Amino acid sequence: MAGVHSPKPLGVDGFNRLTERQRMHLLYDVCSSPIWARRVLAGGPFRDPEALLRRADQVLAELPDAELAAALDGHPRIGAKADNASSAREQAKVAAADDGVKTELAEKNRLYEQTFGYVYLVCASGRTAEELLDILTDRLDNDPDTERRVMRSELAKINRLRLERLLSKETA
Repeated sequence: MAGVHSPKPLGVDGFNRLTERQRMHLLYDVCSSPIWARRVLAGGPFRDPEALLRRADQVLAELPDAELAAALDGHPRIGAKADNASSAREQAKVAAADDGVKTELAEKNRLYEQTFGYVYLVCASGRTAEELLDILTDRLDNDPDTERRVMRSELAKINRLRLERLLSKETA
């Protein structure tokens, strides 16, 4: 039909064509660190999706530890009510867990936060509550430096997943 546009993925070209404000908003939805979003944006325009993903990884790797708190603000506790669509989608399998697993997750989340000083962060996409609880239990044995590296690695995985989803999101 003439005049009817079928939805197509945003893609990196569509991302590049957005206004700076629109791109900043989308990046902030990926990672709640304004510094991360601004620094990723400064690396554009991007020639392909991999260039955007590499830039996102590089900026995260260079992000000062003090700014990680802002990045973690966008991530609710595993098993807690998600306050954004991305977290809700990523933790979808946790909602189906039995109450005992949810209670243990909540208890170990609190212990993790007391031990390390920040929320337990894991790339939860496609994982069950039991898997996430096992990972949490194992990570409680890490020393603070090891755990900080693991947390940054998990944040990078989450950011990449969200960026890939963003670029594949259909637009009119």
